Amino acid sequence: MRVVVAGAHGQIARRLGRLLSGRGDTVVGIVRNPGHRADLEADGVQPVVLDLESASADEVADLLRGADAVVFAAGAGPGSGAARKDTVDRGAAVLLGDAAERAGVRSYVLVSSMGADAVADGGTPPDMDDVFVAYLRAKLAAEQDLLGRPGLATTVLRPGGLTDDPGTGRVTLARHVDRGAVPRDDVAEVLLALLDAPRDGAVLEVVSGSTPIGEAVAAAP
Repeated sequence: MRVVVAGAHGQIARRLGRLLSGRGDTVVGIVRNPGHRADLEADGVQPVVLDLESASADEVADLLRGADAVVFAAGAGPGSGAARKDTVDRGAAVLLGDAAERAGVRSYVLVSSMGADAVADGGTPPDMDDVFVAYLRAKLAAEQDLLGRPGLATTVLRPGGLTDDPGTGRVTLARHVDRGAVPRDDVAEVLLALLDAPRDGAVLEVVSGSTPIGEAVAAAP
């Protein structure tokens, strides 16, 4: 399988890249910072330096041709403001969808966030700061755009609170789950399983749990 990962130097994305390359898949990692090339190469990932905030859909499509799937794991980062939440967490995710359609790549896995439902229909939760609300709105807008495209088979994964604890290989995965935490190791394993068994149109929340990941994905709606 040939997989293109956007935001390939992120903590979850690097774990996913190592899992894919470790089993013999070809992984192309899109990064903005040339200084991240060496890390990806060490992971067995082919780095491509491209800024998704300024690239055109045609440029990205050229990169995607021949891929079996794309994964959007990019993010503006914790130090960014509301404007970049929109240009990266929404805009870059949508651009990748535009490019995937042009390149004929149907399988798209979007890493989103638990809590996105809280800002639906203009909701503004009182316990969230403005930047985090903007982040969730950007994620939800990306979901809605990508899920509505007949040319894409999109699966959305919304992790709970992320930790660096060792993975357990067991999760709770469903359309709605109680809030909780989940190791990044396990999120990467779930993404791998979703690439192998896509759930077209599914929006899935994931936290730590008791169900083996393979079984959880197989049972997902």
